Amino acid sequence: MPDTKATRTLKSWLKKLDKALAEKDTDKAVKLFGKDSYWRDLVSLTWNIKTSEGRDQIADMLKATLKSAKPHNFQLDGEASEAGGVTEGWFTFETATGRGKGLVRLIDGKAWTLLTTLQELKGFEEQKGERRPKGVEHGAIEGRETWAEARAREEKELGYTKQPYCVIIGGGQGGIALGARLKRLGVPTIIIEKNDRPGDSWRKRYKSLCLHDPVWYDHLPYLPFPDHWPVFSPKDKIGDWLEMYTKVMELNYWTKSEATSATWDDKAKEWTVKVRRDGKEVVLKPKQLVLATGMSGVPNIPKFPGQDIFKGEQQHSSQHPGPDAYKGKKVVVIGSNNSAHDICAALWETGADVTMVQRSSTHIVKSDTLMDVALGGLYSEAAVKNGIDHNKADLIFASLPYAVLPAIMKPQADETKKRDKKFYDRLKKAGFDLDFGADDTGLFLKYLRRGSGYYIDVGASELVADGKIKLVRGQVDHLTENAVVLQDGTELPADLVVYATGYGSMNGWAAKLISKDVADKVGKCWGLGSDTAKDPGPWEGELRNMWKPTQQEGLWFHGGNLHQSRHYSQFLSLQLKAREAGLKTPVYGLQKVHHLS
Repeated sequence: MPDTKATRTLKSWLKKLDKALAEKDTDKAVKLFGKDSYWRDLVSLTWNIKTSEGRDQIADMLKATLKSAKPHNFQLDGEASEAGGVTEGWFTFETATGRGKGLVRLIDGKAWTLLTTLQELKGFEEQKGERRPKGVEHGAIEGRETWAEARAREEKELGYTKQPYCVIIGGGQGGIALGARLKRLGVPTIIIEKNDRPGDSWRKRYKSLCLHDPVWYDHLPYLPFPDHWPVFSPKDKIGDWLEMYTKVMELNYWTKSEATSATWDDKAKEWTVKVRRDGKEVVLKPKQLVLATGMSGVPNIPKFPGQDIFKGEQQHSSQHPGPDAYKGKKVVVIGSNNSAHDICAALWETGADVTMVQRSSTHIVKSDTLMDVALGGLYSEAAVKNGIDHNKADLIFASLPYAVLPAIMKPQADETKKRDKKFYDRLKKAGFDLDFGADDTGLFLKYLRRGSGYYIDVGASELVADGKIKLVRGQVDHLTENAVVLQDGTELPADLVVYATGYGSMNGWAAKLISKDVADKVGKCWGLGSDTAKDPGPWEGELRNMWKPTQQEGLWFHGGNLHQSRHYSQFLSLQLKAREAGLKTPVYGLQKVHHLS
Protein backbone atom coordinates (compact mmCIF):
# COMPACT_ATOMS: atom_id res chain seq x y z
CA MET A 1 0.00 0.00 0.00
CA PRO A 2 1.48 3.39 -0.97
CA ASP A 3 2.48 5.33 2.12
CA THR A 4 0.68 8.57 1.24
CA LYS A 5 -0.11 11.30 3.73
CA ALA A 6 -3.83 10.50 3.45
CA THR A 7 -3.18 6.82 4.11
CA ARG A 8 -0.99 7.57 7.14
CA THR A 9 -3.60 9.98 8.51
CA LEU A 10 -6.44 7.50 8.19
CA LYS A 11 -4.48 4.54 9.54
CA SER A 12 -3.58 6.61 12.58
CA TRP A 13 -7.20 7.69 13.10
CA LEU A 14 -8.50 4.11 12.83
CA LYS A 15 -5.85 2.91 15.29
CA LYS A 16 -6.96 5.53 17.83
CA LEU A 17 -10.63 4.63 17.32
CA ASP A 18 -9.87 0.94 17.71
CA LYS A 19 -8.00 1.55 20.97
CA ALA A 20 -10.68 3.83 22.42
CA LEU A 21 -13.48 1.39 21.63
CA ALA A 22 -11.51 -1.57 22.99
CA GLU A 23 -11.03 0.33 26.25
CA LYS A 24 -14.71 1.38 26.17
CA ASP A 25 -13.45 4.94 26.57
CA THR A 26 -16.36 6.84 25.09
CA ASP A 27 -14.87 10.26 25.82
CA LYS A 28 -11.67 9.42 23.98
CA ALA A 29 -13.63 7.99 21.03
CA VAL A 30 -15.89 11.02 20.75
CA LYS A 31 -12.91 13.38 20.65
CA LEU A 32 -11.99 11.76 17.32
CA PHE A 33 -15.15 13.29 15.80
CA GLY A 34 -15.75 16.86 14.73
CA LYS A 35 -18.49 18.99 16.27
CA ASP A 36 -20.44 18.59 13.01
CA SER A 37 -20.23 14.81 12.66
CA TYR A 38 -22.35 11.76 11.89
CA TRP A 39 -22.05 8.04 12.60
CA ARG A 40 -24.42 6.01 10.44
CA ASP A 41 -24.69 2.39 11.51
CA LEU A 42 -26.35 -0.32 9.46
CA VAL A 43 -26.98 -3.11 11.98
CA SER A 44 -23.34 -3.70 13.07
CA LEU A 45 -23.41 -1.99 16.49
CA THR A 46 -27.03 -0.96 16.96
CA TRP A 47 -28.96 -3.91 15.46
CA ASN A 48 -30.84 -1.10 13.79
CA ILE A 49 -30.49 1.37 10.94
CA LYS A 50 -29.53 4.43 12.90
CA THR A 51 -27.68 7.70 12.39
CA SER A 52 -26.18 9.40 15.43
CA GLU A 53 -25.78 13.13 14.74
CA GLY A 54 -23.16 15.09 16.67
CA ARG A 55 -20.85 14.13 19.51
CA ASP A 56 -23.56 13.82 22.16
CA GLN A 57 -25.61 11.32 20.14
CA ILE A 58 -22.49 9.39 19.15
CA ALA A 59 -21.48 9.17 22.81
CA ASP A 60 -24.94 7.94 23.80
CA MET A 61 -24.88 5.27 21.08
CA LEU A 62 -21.43 4.03 22.12
CA LYS A 63 -22.31 3.89 25.81
CA ALA A 64 -25.34 1.76 24.96
CA THR A 65 -23.70 -0.61 22.48
CA LEU A 66 -19.99 -1.12 23.22
CA LYS A 67 -20.44 -3.77 25.89
CA SER A 68 -22.52 -6.06 23.68
CA ALA A 69 -21.18 -5.20 20.20
CA LYS A 70 -17.45 -5.17 21.08
CA PRO A 71 -16.32 -3.47 17.84
CA HIS A 72 -12.62 -4.05 17.18
CA ASN A 73 -9.86 -4.67 14.64
CA PHE A 74 -10.48 -1.55 12.56
CA GLN A 75 -8.16 -1.84 9.54
CA LEU A 76 -7.74 0.41 6.52
CA ASP A 77 -8.86 -1.41 3.35
CA GLY A 78 -6.88 -0.12 0.38
CA GLU A 79 -5.41 3.34 -0.01
CA ALA A 80 -6.96 6.48 1.44
CA SER A 81 -7.55 9.57 -0.69
CA GLU A 82 -7.71 13.32 -0.11
CA ALA A 83 -9.66 15.93 -2.06
CA GLY A 84 -11.02 19.33 -1.13
CA GLY A 85 -9.79 19.02 2.43
CA VAL A 86 -11.58 15.70 3.02
CA THR A 87 -9.57 12.55 3.73
CA GLU A 88 -11.55 9.44 2.85
CA GLY A 89 -11.03 5.69 3.02
CA TRP A 90 -12.57 2.25 3.36
CA PHE A 91 -11.99 0.01 6.35
CA THR A 92 -12.93 -3.37 7.76
CA PHE A 93 -13.74 -4.23 11.35
CA GLU A 94 -15.27 -6.93 13.53
CA THR A 95 -17.88 -7.12 16.25
CA ALA A 96 -18.70 -9.84 18.74
CA THR A 97 -21.05 -11.44 16.23
CA GLY A 98 -19.98 -10.30 12.81
CA ARG A 99 -17.62 -8.76 10.28
CA GLY A 100 -18.16 -5.33 8.86
CA LYS A 101 -17.11 -2.80 6.29
CA GLY A 102 -17.16 0.97 6.55
CA LEU A 103 -16.24 4.29 5.02
CA VAL A 104 -14.93 7.32 6.90
CA ARG A 105 -14.35 10.95 5.92
CA LEU A 106 -12.05 13.18 7.98
CA ILE A 107 -11.87 16.97 7.99
CA ASP A 108 -8.88 18.49 9.81
CA GLY A 109 -8.11 15.08 11.29
CA LYS A 110 -11.56 14.63 12.85
CA ALA A 111 -14.34 12.40 11.56
CA TRP A 112 -17.10 14.16 9.63
CA THR A 113 -19.01 11.07 8.47
CA LEU A 114 -18.54 7.47 9.54
CA LEU A 115 -20.44 4.52 8.06
CA THR A 116 -20.34 1.09 9.69
CA THR A 117 -22.17 -1.85 8.11
CA LEU A 118 -22.58 -5.48 9.09
CA GLN A 119 -21.51 -7.66 6.18
CA GLU A 120 -21.77 -11.16 7.64
CA LEU A 121 -22.39 -13.07 10.86
CA LYS A 122 -19.60 -15.18 12.32
CA GLY A 123 -20.49 -18.84 12.05
CA PHE A 124 -23.49 -18.10 9.83
CA GLU A 125 -21.81 -16.90 6.65
CA GLU A 126 -23.46 -17.27 3.26
CA GLN A 127 -22.62 -20.48 1.43
CA LYS A 128 -20.55 -18.93 -1.34
CA GLY A 129 -17.05 -19.15 -2.77
CA GLU A 130 -15.04 -21.68 -0.79
CA ARG A 131 -18.13 -22.43 1.32
CA ARG A 132 -20.37 -23.25 -1.62
CA PRO A 133 -22.23 -26.59 -1.37
CA LYS A 134 -20.71 -29.53 -3.20
CA GLY A 135 -24.02 -30.30 -4.90
CA VAL A 136 -23.41 -33.96 -5.72
CA GLU A 137 -21.60 -36.51 -3.61
CA HIS A 138 -19.44 -38.64 -5.87
CA GLY A 139 -19.67 -42.39 -5.57
CA ALA A 140 -22.50 -44.88 -5.39
CA ILE A 141 -25.09 -44.08 -2.71
CA GLU A 142 -28.07 -46.31 -2.18
CA GLY A 143 -31.38 -44.46 -2.26
CA ARG A 144 -29.72 -41.24 -3.42
CA GLU A 145 -32.03 -38.20 -3.62
CA THR A 146 -31.47 -36.09 -6.70
CA TRP A 147 -31.43 -32.30 -6.67
CA ALA A 148 -34.85 -32.21 -8.34
CA GLU A 149 -36.28 -34.65 -5.79
CA ALA A 150 -34.85 -32.68 -2.87
CA ARG A 151 -36.22 -29.44 -4.28
CA ALA A 152 -39.67 -30.98 -4.79
CA ARG A 153 -39.64 -32.35 -1.23
CA GLU A 154 -38.73 -28.92 0.18
CA GLU A 155 -41.57 -27.28 -1.73
CA LYS A 156 -44.01 -29.96 -0.55
CA GLU A 157 -43.01 -29.81 3.11
CA LEU A 158 -42.45 -26.11 3.81
CA GLY A 159 -45.64 -24.53 5.06
CA TYR A 160 -47.33 -27.90 5.63
CA THR A 161 -45.26 -30.36 7.64
CA LYS A 162 -42.49 -27.84 8.35
CA GLN A 163 -43.04 -24.23 9.31
CA PRO A 164 -41.11 -21.34 7.76
CA TYR A 165 -39.15 -19.10 10.08
CA CYS A 166 -40.07 -16.09 7.95
CA VAL A 167 -43.03 -15.23 5.73
CA ILE A 168 -42.73 -12.42 3.20
CA ILE A 169 -46.01 -10.91 1.98
CA GLY A 170 -45.46 -9.59 -1.53
CA GLY A 171 -43.53 -11.24 -4.33
CA GLY A 172 -42.33 -8.21 -6.29
CA GLN A 173 -38.69 -7.19 -6.54
CA GLY A 174 -38.51 -6.41 -2.82
CA GLY A 175 -39.79 -9.76 -1.62
CA ILE A 176 -37.71 -11.61 -4.20
CA ALA A 177 -34.48 -9.78 -3.30
CA LEU A 178 -34.98 -10.44 0.41
CA GLY A 179 -36.00 -14.03 -0.25
CA ALA A 180 -32.78 -14.61 -2.19
CA ARG A 181 -30.63 -13.30 0.65
CA LEU A 182 -32.47 -15.38 3.25
CA LYS A 183 -32.10 -18.47 1.06
CA ARG A 184 -28.34 -17.97 0.96
CA LEU A 185 -28.35 -17.63 4.74
CA GLY A 186 -30.35 -20.82 5.22
CA VAL A 187 -33.44 -19.17 6.70
CA PRO A 188 -36.62 -21.16 5.83
CA THR A 189 -38.80 -18.60 4.06
CA ILE A 190 -42.01 -18.50 2.05
CA ILE A 191 -42.89 -15.61 -0.25
CA ILE A 192 -46.63 -15.03 -0.69
CA GLU A 193 -47.74 -13.62 -4.07
CA LYS A 194 -51.34 -13.27 -5.22
CA ASN A 195 -50.52 -13.21 -8.95
CA ASP A 196 -50.22 -16.26 -11.20
CA ARG A 197 -46.52 -15.86 -11.96
CA PRO A 198 -43.49 -14.07 -10.52
CA GLY A 199 -43.17 -10.75 -12.30
CA ASP A 200 -46.90 -10.32 -12.88
CA SER A 201 -46.91 -7.23 -10.67
CA TRP A 202 -44.97 -5.66 -13.57
CA ARG A 203 -46.64 -7.43 -16.49
CA LYS A 204 -50.15 -6.43 -15.42
CA ARG A 205 -49.46 -2.69 -15.27
CA TYR A 206 -50.10 -0.32 -18.19
CA LYS A 207 -48.11 -1.42 -21.23
CA SER A 208 -45.88 1.66 -21.49
CA LEU A 209 -44.49 1.18 -17.98
CA CYS A 210 -40.71 0.97 -17.83
CA LEU A 211 -37.96 1.68 -15.34
CA HIS A 212 -37.03 5.36 -15.29
CA ASP A 213 -33.82 4.54 -13.40
CA PRO A 214 -30.81 3.28 -15.39
CA VAL A 215 -29.71 -0.35 -15.42
CA TRP A 216 -26.62 0.23 -13.24
CA TYR A 217 -28.95 1.35 -10.43
CA ASP A 218 -31.36 -1.58 -10.67
CA HIS A 219 -29.47 -4.89 -10.31
CA LEU A 220 -30.84 -7.59 -8.01
CA PRO A 221 -28.58 -9.23 -5.40
CA TYR A 222 -26.03 -11.76 -6.64
CA LEU A 223 -27.15 -11.79 -10.29
CA PRO A 224 -26.53 -8.44 -12.01
CA PHE A 225 -28.13 -7.84 -15.37
CA PRO A 226 -25.90 -8.93 -18.29
CA ASP A 227 -23.90 -6.16 -19.94
CA HIS A 228 -26.18 -6.03 -22.99
CA TRP A 229 -29.26 -5.25 -20.86
CA PRO A 230 -31.00 -2.04 -21.96
CA VAL A 231 -30.44 1.15 -19.96
CA PHE A 232 -34.17 1.47 -19.26
CA SER A 233 -35.97 -1.84 -18.84
CA PRO A 234 -39.52 -2.38 -20.18
CA LYS A 235 -41.95 -3.83 -17.65
CA ASP A 236 -42.38 -7.22 -19.32
CA LYS A 237 -38.64 -7.70 -19.57
CA ILE A 238 -38.35 -7.00 -15.84
CA GLY A 239 -41.22 -9.41 -15.21
CA ASP A 240 -39.43 -12.19 -17.07
CA TRP A 241 -36.17 -11.46 -15.23
CA LEU A 242 -37.93 -11.71 -11.85
CA GLU A 243 -39.54 -15.00 -12.84
CA MET A 244 -36.20 -16.42 -13.93
CA TYR A 245 -34.56 -15.16 -10.75
CA THR A 246 -37.02 -16.96 -8.44
CA LYS A 247 -36.25 -20.23 -10.21
CA VAL A 248 -32.48 -19.86 -10.36
CA MET A 249 -32.27 -18.75 -6.73
CA GLU A 250 -34.56 -21.67 -5.71
CA LEU A 251 -36.99 -19.51 -3.77
CA ASN A 252 -40.06 -20.95 -2.07
CA TYR A 253 -42.46 -18.71 -3.91
CA TRP A 254 -46.19 -19.30 -3.54
CA THR A 255 -48.14 -17.89 -6.48
CA LYS A 256 -51.95 -17.62 -6.61
CA SER A 257 -51.78 -17.09 -2.86
CA GLU A 258 -53.12 -14.32 -0.68
CA ALA A 259 -52.60 -13.69 3.02
CA THR A 260 -56.04 -13.03 4.50
CA SER A 261 -55.11 -12.34 8.12
CA ALA A 262 -52.20 -12.30 10.55
CA THR A 263 -52.15 -12.24 14.35
CA TRP A 264 -49.23 -12.10 16.79
CA ASP A 265 -49.04 -14.44 19.79
CA ASP A 266 -46.88 -12.62 22.31
CA LYS A 267 -46.54 -15.70 24.51
CA ALA A 268 -45.45 -18.07 21.76
CA LYS A 269 -43.55 -15.27 19.96
CA GLU A 270 -44.95 -16.23 16.60
CA TRP A 271 -47.47 -15.18 13.99
CA THR A 272 -50.51 -17.03 12.76
CA VAL A 273 -50.83 -16.16 9.08
CA LYS A 274 -53.82 -17.47 7.17
CA VAL A 275 -53.20 -17.88 3.45
CA ARG A 276 -55.66 -18.69 0.68
CA ARG A 277 -53.61 -20.82 -1.75
CA ASP A 278 -55.22 -22.25 -4.88
CA GLY A 279 -58.60 -21.94 -3.19
CA LYS A 280 -57.57 -23.70 0.03
CA GLU A 281 -56.65 -22.20 3.39
CA VAL A 282 -53.16 -22.83 4.73
CA VAL A 283 -52.14 -21.70 8.21
CA LEU A 284 -48.51 -20.64 8.65
CA LYS A 285 -46.73 -20.08 11.97
CA PRO A 286 -43.65 -17.95 11.24
CA LYS A 287 -41.59 -16.14 13.85
CA GLN A 288 -41.01 -13.19 11.54
CA LEU A 289 -43.41 -11.44 9.16
CA VAL A 290 -42.20 -9.07 6.44
CA LEU A 291 -44.55 -6.81 4.51
CA ALA A 292 -42.86 -6.37 1.12
CA THR A 293 -45.85 -4.94 -0.69
CA GLY A 294 -43.87 -2.10 -2.22
CA MET A 295 -42.92 1.34 -0.96
CA SER A 296 -46.47 2.46 -1.61
CA GLY A 297 -49.39 1.38 0.49
CA VAL A 298 -53.06 0.98 -0.30
CA PRO A 299 -54.12 2.98 -3.40
CA ASN A 300 -55.51 6.43 -2.66
CA ILE A 301 -58.81 6.61 -4.53
CA PRO A 302 -60.41 10.01 -3.96
CA LYS A 303 -64.14 10.35 -3.39
CA PHE A 304 -65.97 12.98 -5.41
CA PRO A 305 -69.69 13.65 -5.70
CA GLY A 306 -71.09 12.15 -8.88
CA GLN A 307 -68.75 9.16 -9.14
CA ASP A 308 -71.81 6.95 -8.75
CA ILE A 309 -73.60 8.48 -11.74
CA PHE A 310 -70.64 8.81 -14.12
CA LYS A 311 -71.40 6.56 -17.10
CA GLY A 312 -67.84 6.05 -18.31
CA GLU A 313 -65.02 4.01 -16.80
CA GLN A 314 -63.12 4.96 -13.64
CA GLN A 315 -59.77 3.42 -12.67
CA HIS A 316 -56.98 4.01 -10.21
CA SER A 317 -53.64 4.12 -12.01
CA SER A 318 -52.76 0.74 -10.46
CA GLN A 319 -55.78 -0.75 -12.26
CA HIS A 320 -55.23 0.92 -15.64
CA PRO A 321 -54.77 -1.81 -18.28
CA GLY A 322 -53.16 0.36 -20.92
CA PRO A 323 -54.33 2.56 -23.79
CA ASP A 324 -55.51 0.08 -26.45
CA ALA A 325 -59.24 0.28 -25.74
CA TYR A 326 -59.35 4.08 -25.66
CA LYS A 327 -58.38 5.21 -29.16
CA GLY A 328 -60.55 8.21 -30.06
CA LYS A 329 -61.92 8.40 -26.51
CA LYS A 330 -61.78 11.39 -24.17
CA VAL A 331 -59.69 10.60 -21.12
CA VAL A 332 -59.15 12.71 -18.01
CA VAL A 333 -56.15 11.76 -15.87
CA ILE A 334 -56.25 13.26 -12.39
CA GLY A 335 -52.68 13.70 -11.16
CA SER A 336 -49.37 14.91 -12.52
CA ASN A 337 -46.65 12.61 -11.19
CA ASN A 338 -44.87 9.57 -12.72
CA SER A 339 -47.88 7.34 -13.38
CA ALA A 340 -50.01 10.22 -14.66
CA HIS A 341 -47.37 11.23 -17.20
CA ASP A 342 -46.72 7.66 -18.34
CA ILE A 343 -50.42 6.92 -18.78
CA CYS A 344 -51.11 10.20 -20.57
CA ALA A 345 -48.24 9.64 -23.00
CA ALA A 346 -49.32 6.08 -23.83
CA LEU A 347 -52.93 7.18 -24.36
CA TRP A 348 -51.81 10.01 -26.66
CA GLU A 349 -49.66 7.59 -28.67
CA THR A 350 -52.70 5.38 -29.17
CA GLY A 351 -54.88 8.25 -30.38
CA ALA A 352 -56.88 9.19 -27.30
CA ASP A 353 -57.87 12.76 -26.47
CA VAL A 354 -56.03 13.20 -23.15
CA THR A 355 -56.31 15.87 -20.47
CA MET A 356 -54.09 15.94 -17.39
CA VAL A 357 -55.50 17.60 -14.26
CA GLN A 358 -52.67 19.03 -12.15
CA ARG A 359 -53.82 19.57 -8.57
CA SER A 360 -50.47 20.57 -7.03
CA SER A 361 -46.95 21.42 -8.18
CA THR A 362 -44.71 18.67 -9.52
CA HIS A 363 -40.96 18.28 -9.79
CA ILE A 364 -39.83 17.36 -13.30
CA VAL A 365 -36.32 16.24 -14.23
CA LYS A 366 -35.20 14.97 -17.62
CA SER A 367 -33.91 11.40 -17.45
CA ASP A 368 -30.69 12.17 -19.32
CA THR A 369 -29.95 15.11 -17.04
CA LEU A 370 -30.63 13.03 -13.92
CA MET A 371 -28.23 10.35 -15.10
CA ASP A 372 -25.52 12.87 -15.93
CA VAL A 373 -25.82 15.27 -13.00
CA ALA A 374 -26.92 13.03 -10.13
CA LEU A 375 -26.33 9.34 -10.85
CA GLY A 376 -23.41 9.22 -13.25
CA GLY A 377 -20.64 9.29 -10.67
CA LEU A 378 -21.94 6.15 -8.95
CA TYR A 379 -24.30 4.34 -11.32
CA SER A 380 -23.13 4.43 -14.94
CA GLU A 381 -20.83 2.69 -17.39
CA ALA A 382 -18.17 5.28 -16.59
CA ALA A 383 -18.47 4.49 -12.87
CA VAL A 384 -18.02 0.76 -13.58
CA LYS A 385 -14.88 1.52 -15.60
CA ASN A 386 -13.62 3.54 -12.62
CA GLY A 387 -13.99 0.48 -10.38
CA ILE A 388 -17.30 1.45 -8.80
CA ASP A 389 -19.76 -1.41 -9.23
CA HIS A 390 -23.26 -1.21 -7.82
CA ASN A 391 -22.27 -2.80 -4.49
CA LYS A 392 -19.54 -0.23 -3.89
CA ALA A 393 -21.81 2.56 -5.12
CA ASP A 394 -24.50 1.48 -2.65
CA LEU A 395 -22.10 1.83 0.27
CA ILE A 396 -20.78 5.18 -0.93
CA PHE A 397 -24.31 6.51 -1.17
CA ALA A 398 -25.26 4.98 2.19
CA SER A 399 -22.28 6.74 3.79
CA LEU A 400 -23.96 10.11 3.27
CA PRO A 401 -26.25 10.79 6.25
CA TYR A 402 -29.67 12.08 5.28
CA ALA A 403 -29.04 15.29 7.20
CA VAL A 404 -26.22 16.32 4.82
CA LEU A 405 -28.06 15.46 1.61
CA PRO A 406 -29.72 18.88 1.11
CA ALA A 407 -26.33 20.60 0.91
CA ILE A 408 -25.19 17.99 -1.62
CA MET A 409 -28.37 17.85 -3.67
CA LYS A 410 -29.05 21.59 -4.01
CA PRO A 411 -26.07 22.27 -6.31
CA GLN A 412 -27.21 19.35 -8.48
CA ALA A 413 -30.71 20.81 -8.67
CA ASP A 414 -29.28 24.24 -9.50
CA GLU A 415 -27.22 22.72 -12.32
CA THR A 416 -30.31 20.90 -13.59
CA LYS A 417 -32.30 24.16 -13.68
CA LYS A 418 -29.50 25.88 -15.58
CA ARG A 419 -28.92 23.06 -18.03
CA ASP A 420 -32.59 22.59 -18.93
CA LYS A 421 -33.81 26.17 -18.61
CA LYS A 422 -35.41 26.26 -22.07
CA PHE A 423 -37.25 23.01 -21.32
CA TYR A 424 -38.61 24.36 -18.03
CA ASP A 425 -39.59 27.67 -19.65
CA ARG A 426 -41.67 25.77 -22.21
CA LEU A 427 -43.44 23.78 -19.50
CA LYS A 428 -44.22 26.93 -17.52
CA LYS A 429 -45.53 28.61 -20.67
CA ALA A 430 -47.87 25.62 -21.14
CA GLY A 431 -49.21 26.32 -17.65
CA PHE A 432 -47.44 23.52 -15.78
CA ASP A 433 -46.83 24.22 -12.07
CA LEU A 434 -43.19 23.27 -11.41
CA ASP A 435 -41.23 22.88 -8.20
CA PHE A 436 -37.79 21.60 -7.18
CA GLY A 437 -38.78 20.42 -3.74
CA ALA A 438 -39.50 22.39 -0.58
CA ASP A 439 -35.92 23.68 -0.44
CA ASP A 440 -34.94 23.37 -4.11
CA THR A 441 -33.02 20.15 -3.51
CA GLY A 442 -34.59 18.15 -6.33
CA LEU A 443 -35.79 14.64 -6.95
CA PHE A 444 -34.16 12.29 -4.48
CA LEU A 445 -34.99 14.21 -1.34
CA LYS A 446 -38.59 14.61 -2.48
CA TYR A 447 -38.65 10.84 -2.99
CA LEU A 448 -37.22 10.18 0.48
CA ARG A 449 -39.46 12.68 2.22
CA ARG A 450 -42.80 11.77 0.67
CA GLY A 451 -42.35 9.19 -2.11
CA SER A 452 -44.34 11.30 -4.55
CA GLY A 453 -44.60 14.65 -6.29
CA TYR A 454 -42.21 14.12 -9.18
CA TYR A 455 -41.80 12.78 -12.71
CA ILE A 456 -38.61 11.59 -14.41
CA ASP A 457 -39.22 12.77 -17.96
CA VAL A 458 -38.83 10.16 -20.66
CA GLY A 459 -40.99 12.01 -23.16
CA ALA A 460 -44.37 12.92 -21.69
CA SER A 461 -43.29 16.40 -20.58
CA GLU A 462 -42.55 17.28 -24.21
CA LEU A 463 -46.14 16.37 -25.06
CA VAL A 464 -47.37 18.61 -22.25
CA ALA A 465 -45.14 21.49 -23.34
CA ASP A 466 -46.36 21.09 -26.94
CA GLY A 467 -50.01 20.98 -25.87
CA LYS A 468 -50.49 17.47 -27.24
CA ILE A 469 -51.40 16.34 -23.75
CA LYS A 470 -53.92 18.96 -22.62
CA LEU A 471 -53.26 20.48 -19.22
CA VAL A 472 -55.61 22.08 -16.72
CA ARG A 473 -54.82 23.12 -13.15
CA GLY A 474 -57.28 23.00 -10.32
CA GLN A 475 -59.23 20.82 -7.90
CA VAL A 476 -62.00 18.41 -8.83
CA ASP A 477 -65.42 19.42 -7.57
CA HIS A 478 -67.66 16.64 -8.88
CA LEU A 479 -68.44 14.30 -11.77
CA THR A 480 -71.49 14.39 -14.01
CA GLU A 481 -72.71 11.54 -16.17
CA ASN A 482 -70.11 12.33 -18.80
CA ALA A 483 -67.61 14.87 -17.43
CA VAL A 484 -65.24 15.90 -14.66
CA VAL A 485 -66.07 19.35 -13.28
CA LEU A 486 -63.42 21.44 -11.51
CA GLN A 487 -64.05 23.87 -8.67
CA ASP A 488 -63.76 26.84 -11.02
CA GLY A 489 -66.53 25.39 -13.18
CA THR A 490 -64.31 24.02 -15.95
CA GLU A 491 -66.02 20.99 -17.47
CA LEU A 492 -63.88 18.21 -18.93
CA PRO A 493 -65.86 15.68 -21.03
CA ALA A 494 -64.66 12.13 -20.33
CA ASP A 495 -65.21 8.54 -21.40
CA LEU A 496 -62.55 7.39 -18.91
CA VAL A 497 -61.28 8.93 -15.67
CA VAL A 498 -57.94 7.69 -14.35
CA TYR A 499 -57.11 8.51 -10.74
CA ALA A 500 -53.31 8.79 -10.71
CA THR A 501 -53.58 9.86 -7.10
CA GLY A 502 -50.90 7.78 -5.45
CA TYR A 503 -50.89 5.55 -2.38
CA GLY A 504 -51.09 5.72 1.38
CA SER A 505 -48.43 4.77 3.91
CA MET A 506 -47.22 1.17 3.86
CA ASN A 507 -48.68 0.62 7.29
CA GLY A 508 -52.05 0.60 5.53
CA TRP A 509 -51.22 -2.99 4.56
CA ALA A 510 -50.65 -3.79 8.23
CA ALA A 511 -54.07 -2.36 9.03
CA LYS A 512 -55.72 -4.54 6.37
CA LEU A 513 -53.83 -7.75 7.15
CA ILE A 514 -53.32 -7.52 10.92
CA SER A 515 -55.29 -4.71 12.59
CA LYS A 516 -55.56 -0.96 12.82
CA ASP A 517 -54.14 -1.18 16.34
CA VAL A 518 -50.94 -2.76 15.04
CA ALA A 519 -50.75 -0.27 12.17
CA ASP A 520 -51.05 2.57 14.68
CA LYS A 521 -48.52 0.88 16.96
CA VAL A 522 -45.82 0.89 14.26
CA GLY A 523 -46.88 4.26 12.87
CA LYS A 524 -46.14 5.94 9.57
CA CYS A 525 -43.77 4.27 7.14
CA TRP A 526 -41.36 6.24 4.94
CA GLY A 527 -40.30 9.87 5.28
CA LEU A 528 -37.51 11.50 7.27
CA GLY A 529 -39.38 13.94 9.48
CA SER A 530 -38.11 16.89 7.43
CA ASP A 531 -41.15 19.01 8.32
CA THR A 532 -41.90 19.57 4.66
CA ALA A 533 -45.10 18.78 2.73
CA LYS A 534 -46.34 15.25 3.50
CA ASP A 535 -43.29 14.61 5.72
CA PRO A 536 -44.14 16.06 9.15
CA GLY A 537 -41.52 16.41 11.88
CA PRO A 538 -39.88 15.70 14.20
CA TRP A 539 -36.63 14.86 12.44
CA GLU A 540 -36.03 11.10 12.35
CA GLY A 541 -32.65 10.92 10.60
CA GLU A 542 -33.66 7.68 8.84
CA LEU A 543 -36.63 6.44 6.86
CA ARG A 544 -39.42 5.52 9.25
CA ASN A 545 -39.83 1.79 9.87
CA MET A 546 -37.96 0.67 6.77
CA TRP A 547 -35.74 -2.45 6.89
CA LYS A 548 -35.35 -2.31 10.67
CA PRO A 549 -37.14 -3.30 13.90
CA THR A 550 -40.55 -1.74 14.50
CA GLN A 551 -42.61 -1.22 17.62
CA GLN A 552 -44.39 -4.49 16.79
CA GLU A 553 -42.14 -7.42 17.59
CA GLY A 554 -41.62 -9.73 14.62
CA LEU A 555 -43.01 -7.26 12.05
CA TRP A 556 -40.83 -5.70 9.35
CA PHE A 557 -41.32 -3.48 6.30
CA HIS A 558 -39.31 -3.90 3.12
CA GLY A 559 -39.80 -1.68 0.09
CA GLY A 560 -38.45 1.07 -2.09
CA ASN A 561 -37.02 1.15 -5.58
CA LEU A 562 -34.83 -1.61 -7.01
CA HIS A 563 -31.68 -0.02 -5.63
CA GLN A 564 -33.08 0.16 -2.10
CA SER A 565 -34.59 -3.34 -2.33
CA ARG A 566 -31.21 -4.72 -3.33
CA HIS A 567 -29.08 -2.79 -0.85
CA TYR A 568 -31.21 -2.86 2.28
CA SER A 569 -32.34 -6.47 1.83
CA GLN A 570 -28.80 -7.37 2.91
CA PHE A 571 -29.20 -5.70 6.29
CA LEU A 572 -32.75 -6.91 6.85
CA SER A 573 -31.71 -10.47 6.04
CA LEU A 574 -28.84 -10.32 8.57
CA GLN A 575 -31.22 -9.08 11.27
CA LEU A 576 -33.60 -11.97 10.55
CA LYS A 577 -30.80 -14.55 10.39
CA ALA A 578 -29.38 -13.39 13.71
CA ARG A 579 -32.73 -13.93 15.37
CA GLU A 580 -33.21 -17.31 13.71
CA ALA A 581 -29.76 -18.33 14.94
CA GLY A 582 -30.62 -17.29 18.49
CA LEU A 583 -28.05 -14.50 18.69
CA LYS A 584 -28.61 -11.63 21.08
CA THR A 585 -29.79 -8.57 19.15
CA PRO A 586 -30.16 -5.63 21.58
CA VAL A 587 -31.69 -2.85 19.50
CA TYR A 588 -30.44 0.67 20.08
CA GLY A 589 -32.62 3.62 19.10
CA LEU A 590 -35.89 1.86 18.32
CA GLN A 591 -37.95 4.43 16.45
CA LYS A 592 -40.61 6.26 18.42
CA VAL A 593 -44.03 6.72 16.83
CA HIS A 594 -45.11 10.28 16.09
CA HIS A 595 -47.56 9.73 13.22
CA LEU A 596 -50.14 7.01 12.75
CA SER A 597 -50.39 7.14 8.97
